[in-house]
Amino acid sequence: MNHHDSMLELVWSGKQEAVQAAETPCQKVLCPVIEDSVNWDATENLYIEGDNLDALKLLLPHYEKRIKLIYIDPPYNTGSRDLIYRDGMLRCEWLSFMYPRLKLLHKFLADDGVIFISIDDHEVGHLRCLCDEIFGSTNFITQIVWERAYAPVSLKKHFSKNHDHIVVYAKKRDLLVCNGLERTPESNKRYRNPDNDPRGPWQSDNLTVGPAVPEKCYPITTPKGKVVYPPHGRCWLFTEKRFRELMADNRIWFGKNGNSVPRLKRFLSEVQNRMTPKTIWRYTEVGHSQQAKRELKELFDGLTCFDYPKPVDLIKRILKLYTQSNSIVLDCFSGSATTAHAVMALNAEDGGCRRYIMIQIPEPVPENSPAYQGGFTNICEIGRARIKKAAEQIKKETAADIDYGFRVLRVKEFK
Repeated sequence: MNHHDSMLELVWSGKQEAVQAAETPCQKVLCPVIEDSVNWDATENLYIEGDNLDALKLLLPHYEKRIKLIYIDPPYNTGSRDLIYRDGMLRCEWLSFMYPRLKLLHKFLADDGVIFISIDDHEVGHLRCLCDEIFGSTNFITQIVWERAYAPVSLKKHFSKNHDHIVVYAKKRDLLVCNGLERTPESNKRYRNPDNDPRGPWQSDNLTVGPAVPEKCYPITTPKGKVVYPPHGRCWLFTEKRFRELMADNRIWFGKNGNSVPRLKRFLSEVQNRMTPKTIWRYTEVGHSQQAKRELKELFDGLTCFDYPKPVDLIKRILKLYTQSNSIVLDCFSGSATTAHAVMALNAEDGGCRRYIMIQIPEPVPENSPAYQGGFTNICEIGRARIKKAAEQIKKETAADIDYGFRVLRVKEFK
């Protein structure tokens, strides 16, 4: 990173060790576990069990600069989730934990790659500082707000929080290309054809812009004879000459009565087929937490085996925006393996052959939990079972011929 890129640096007790932790070689090995894999010989997907810092170091020689998209949902520091990483972790510990992992992930990204990080209000400020330092503040793309809940929690003292953030950074901003989102029937509904224009449906757009430029301030007379000017401090979008040309081409709309302020007609046939995504993602478009939990429960025949899964549609949208059909996708906080599910679902939908690499530490499942009673002893077992069940479901629903398998590798001590 260039030092002029960001004069701010986040300093905490233990940072030096965290920087060191990213550089220290890993003294462990990745061992194949064929009996837990699916279609070992042919599959190109990986499911890796172990601490993600070790796993990332061991994978780096093979995948440096090859990953198109990274999605991670790291532990949030709310204290409400008592998993290994999350148990009463202090802020300095959280920063020391995240720093070396982000440092390594930066090396995995291709030059045209991008990373999406789910995070809540408590940590988003620190995460942005870390990412500015590691990825460079100029490579910050956006901070998406995901509406993750819809039912208010009235017991809260101040606010009932119903969103999380997804922070997005590019490896090299000027090389990152957004595919956009396909147009939805909803977005096309706004186009109508009240004047039976032979060019088809259109919607009208504001014809004024600010600040005012003198040559674009002129009176316009409506078909009914009313004279209109742009509002104070604004001007028309076009020069008078260009406006006359648009009038002659029937591209100006004065309302049904012919006496309204003029607006510009924009035809559906002329707009791009892709839409630029907005930064607020509603649950109606990408799902919410409760729905994700419910869908996962259905997949596991009624067993609640994971508390905070992300919706498949949320990850699918991320993949649609920035992956190509042959991209490699990495998630080193795999959890319930939503990312693997989303990769398969999108491949089945568009015929792609995206590959995934999931990494998950085998956190023990609490003994009093439904998952434990359902026969699962750690999170990796849940993740692998989820991928198999999702594969069956996708195969049944789409009959798509895609890679449904995965190779399991385990991080082991070098003997």
